[in-house]
Amino acid sequence: MTLPNLDPTPEPKSLAGSFADPFTPATIAALAQADVARALAEDVGSGDLSAALIDPERRACANLLAREAAVLCGAPWVQAAVLALDPDARLHWLVPEGQRCAANQVVLRLEGRARALLSAERTALNFLQTLSAVATQTARFVQQVAGTRAQIVDTRKTLPGLRLAQKYAVRTGGGTNHRLGLYDAVLIKENHIAAVGGVAAALQQAQRLVAQGAATVRFVQIEVETLAQLDEALAAGARMVLLDNMDLPTLREAVRRNASHPGGPALLEISGGVNIDTVRALAETGVDRISIGALTKDIKAVDFSLRFEAQPQV
Repeated sequence: MTLPNLDPTPEPKSLAGSFADPFTPATIAALAQADVARALAEDVGSGDLSAALIDPERRACANLLAREAAVLCGAPWVQAAVLALDPDARLHWLVPEGQRCAANQVVLRLEGRARALLSAERTALNFLQTLSAVATQTARFVQQVAGTRAQIVDTRKTLPGLRLAQKYAVRTGGGTNHRLGLYDAVLIKENHIAAVGGVAAALQQAQRLVAQGAATVRFVQIEVETLAQLDEALAAGARMVLLDNMDLPTLREAVRRNASHPGGPALLEISGGVNIDTVRALAETGVDRISIGALTKDIKAVDFSLRFEAQPQV
């Protein structure tokens, strides 16, 4: 079986879409096709030697099962993988994207050429198990903070080459996306502050960058590690502040100071040391957002399995 001629290197900006909504149906489809093209090139290469054992005219029906409960995510990638090798294949999803599936539940029925289904299997499952893991992990954190004002937010701690796919999965699980990359927002961290010469100086530089219109900037955020830095940031006009690795009493005081600031409260976000056991207490401090690298970095693939239906004996 020969791999179809698919371009594995699309323009990044065409996939990122607008800053208002980077994940429209069109951009998701384009992203999935581009990711799958790279994955099939890596896996199938010049041809699937094992699938060549099968009659090219043989058709097959198969069921895709979830071996454990999860939030299903990655259907566009599964579809792109199968249709790239058999454009006439038929896919019938029994569990829609973003919905929960139970252990041992059939989530998808497929019909198509046996060779194509076998060649697409691993690529399709790799995307489905990884993106479902991210969506499921995100949903757990979202559930933990239910009833508070805090949103669960992702980071740039993503698998190389799968940044947008994983951020799509975070959104599918009920989370919120932070910046997509270094190009769409300003995040002033401790090393930026040290290099520029202080919190106020760094914010002034960022404000000049935005005023010059050199790039489209979604937001400017500054990271602080102490209450003194928070006071300095608020006095310098910060509208988004990242509170890094603060304990609960310090966080509560930060929320209090922010709420009473004469310039109006900034949006407060927590980062550092967040896990499923601590996230509720952190959310109850009254912060607006909690960013968690573990949504995309520390995940365990969801177990899915593709099984062909038995063929009648002839």
